[in-house]
Amino acid sequence: MGSSSQAKEHPYSYLCASTLSAIINYPLWRASAIGQSGFRVTTANVPLTIKPLLEVVPLSFRSYMHAFAPPYKGMLATIAGMTWARAAIFWGSDIGKDILQNSFPCLPSSVVTLTPPLVTSIFVQCVNQPVVRASITLQNPESSLRNIREALRYIYSNYGVNGLWHGTSAGILKTVPKYCTAIIVKDLMDGILPQVDPQSPTYKTDNMVRSACKSATAGIAGAVLTNPFDVVRNEMFKTNLSLMDTVNKLREETGWKFLSRGMGKNLVAVSIPVASTIFFTDLLIQFNSSSHS
Repeated sequence: MGSSSQAKEHPYSYLCASTLSAIINYPLWRASAIGQSGFRVTTANVPLTIKPLLEVVPLSFRSYMHAFAPPYKGMLATIAGMTWARAAIFWGSDIGKDILQNSFPCLPSSVVTLTPPLVTSIFVQCVNQPVVRASITLQNPESSLRNIREALRYIYSNYGVNGLWHGTSAGILKTVPKYCTAIIVKDLMDGILPQVDPQSPTYKTDNMVRSACKSATAGIAGAVLTNPFDVVRNEMFKTNLSLMDTVNKLREETGWKFLSRGMGKNLVAVSIPVASTIFFTDLLIQFNSSSHS
């Protein structure tokens, strides 16, 4: 992703990159939400279009089959939520870093790098929480709820206003480290990887390869670190228990194995969206810069 000055000049590149990433990765997010929430995908609760296939595939692949098949409950609201959230976090982090560097040049580099994603990701998680809970609730194959509006109404009717923000603590514990880690690793890789020679005949290709390496490393680091928090948050949504009660319940049921529940799906569902958002942003900034030069 570009430097802070590029963020100021190319805000729409961040938004377009985040939109593209959210659309591409929506089915992967569905599969991850189903796996980490412990929802059961059986032949009795799936669309008839995939029922014959579901009967022959291994259990571990059923959530993927279901994720790619209609109906896509809450798809537009989920994609919209993902789009503005990632765009706000990455763009806000780069802009925030630029402001801190210019306004407080004596601040340690660690504070300058960490503070913007910390603040923006907490803000985004708190604002997005009702939609996050509603969209994950909809992914239960056994649920009769049809859309985000019905899911929000169901949560409000059963648990009140507080229920809409239930799981925010676990969400923050998951979202903040994920994006802080991804952005720190992204900036670290940006400094470690050799700069591309602007005079090179393969300048654009080399830039893409460099961005791909940086993006993939940042995405994987964020996904591996935060998987346990995803599991706890999704279980809180399913049971409406408190944070500590949820952890104790999971530990009693499966021991500490719950920490890695859905790790494979989460590695795909989290690392790819984060990595692709960073990569697409770099790509769009590069394209826009070259078209205006």
